[in-house]
Amino acid sequence: MARRSRGGGNGRRRRRRRSGGSGKEALWALGLGLAIIVVVLVAEFVAENPTLAMAIALLAIAAFLGGLFLRYRAIQARRMQFLAANAELAKVDLMTGPQFEHLIAERMIAEGFRRVRERGRAGDGGVDITAVAPGGTPYAIQCKRYTNTVGAPEVRNFLGALANAFDGHTGVLVTSGRLTRQARTEALNARQNLVLVERDRLADWLLGRNILLPKQAPLVEGEEPAS
Repeated sequence: MARRSRGGGNGRRRRRRRSGGSGKEALWALGLGLAIIVVVLVAEFVAENPTLAMAIALLAIAAFLGGLFLRYRAIQARRMQFLAANAELAKVDLMTGPQFEHLIAERMIAEGFRRVRERGRAGDGGVDITAVAPGGTPYAIQCKRYTNTVGAPEVRNFLGALANAFDGHTGVLVTSGRLTRQARTEALNARQNLVLVERDRLADWLLGRNILLPKQAPLVEGEEPAS
């Protein structure tokens, strides 16, 4: 039986590649030509009808900004619906760790925090969420979706992260459980600024009856706000 020439098969494959490349190049050239034609036509229209072109541009900008506003309102509405649907501790107790972290991140956004980032994965450096308060203070949050208590080792690990990789951040330890007496003592005596959100405070916070940000003292008459 005669063998087929390998060179012939390779030649056909090379011809197919060249044919496919030529087709793509032709499409690119056609697209570029159409784009140039559109630009020329638009330029001619603007030159001949400057007032109408300006009106169309303003309408387009208004439509774009209106679309952004509607999208923002829709995102806000979905966030509030999500928070309302998961505000009960009974539902929190059924969450996984990542679900709990996402709930806390959404609650912080609703309270006014910016640049809220969920980072609770392997190699997170001991911090699950980072955020920036309205006044510019950076926050580092550790989330513990525990059914039991949070012990002193967990608090020490978090304080270590605040003292090293997250130096200068205000630490927040959020748990669906409660801290042991030793853990609470270490947290309250820590050198770093640490906010504790245990089960009872978490319930009020998720329902909007409490806030994470510290309340500002009322100004005395004649006193200027701190910059």
